[in-house]
Amino acid sequence: MQNDLQRIVSEAVVVDGEVFKQLVEEAVELICSENGRVGAFEVYGRLARFPPMGEALIIGDLHGDLESLTKILEQSNFIQRMRQNPSSVTVFLGDYGDRGYSSAEVYYVILRLKMLFPGQIILLRGNHEGPEDLPVYPHDLPFQFRNRFGKLWRMVYEKIRELFGCLYNAVIVDAHSLMVHGGLSLQMRTLEDLAFAHKKYPEKRILEDLLWSDPSENINEACTSPRGAGVLFGRRVTEQVLDGFGVKLLIRGHEPCWWGFKINHNGRVLTLFSRKGPPYFNEYGAYLLMNLSMEFHNAEQLASHVHKF
Repeated sequence: MQNDLQRIVSEAVVVDGEVFKQLVEEAVELICSENGRVGAFEVYGRLARFPPMGEALIIGDLHGDLESLTKILEQSNFIQRMRQNPSSVTVFLGDYGDRGYSSAEVYYVILRLKMLFPGQIILLRGNHEGPEDLPVYPHDLPFQFRNRFGKLWRMVYEKIRELFGCLYNAVIVDAHSLMVHGGLSLQMRTLEDLAFAHKKYPEKRILEDLLWSDPSENINEACTSPRGAGVLFGRRVTEQVLDGFGVKLLIRGHEPCWWGFKINHNGRVLTLFSRKGPPYFNEYGAYLLMNLSMEFHNAEQLASHVHKF
């Protein structure tokens, strides 16, 4: 089983543009068509929902770091876990490319895994997979693709942008947690708000906040974000949104963390950052591996289930 993972990673390093494009096309067809019951979860719009049961592996920002992704998958016994337990799920919190040197390779691995375990893997949309009118800097994915795929790079890039529109806005685990890439806003009141944030954008800014916002300990409500998109949201926003959805915890990515994770808002926000190295220079990357049926009241009680590397 470990050989299967090694084979996929080896393929990622040498894959050509035609094969890569075909994989992205297959993934777009699969993910965009997901609706209703899909394996271990239910799909409503671009919201995935499942009950608090089974194991969950949750992986934060990767930003083109194939080494960190491979290490996480090896340490968590990913292939064996997925095959032996159909109720096991893996949630990627977004930001797969840019900034690292192996963006194409990271996309290849996660899409191959999605095709292998379609009903157990959920790919969230990060701000680096956002709408074209919410650009990130630097967005070096096109340059990486040009260097890697030559004449085919533009077709491959257009297919990846098509994939961005299929990725999920949020995951909700009933009575347990809400998972997004970025953050919250008080406009988030119903499951429909989460499920169709991409359809209501830009008239409503919910998608922008899901992709771009960050928690702050210095405010209670919300204020303009120094990122230039999204907001900084305070503890009151977290409490109101999470209580409204009947969950205890927000699990998110989006922010570099020196220890690979951090906790905010009296233990109601857990941030995971799952890659290491420049340009971030965090000492550790981290991922979360836990049983969703486990009783907990705040993120501090989950700290022992966060694995640093």
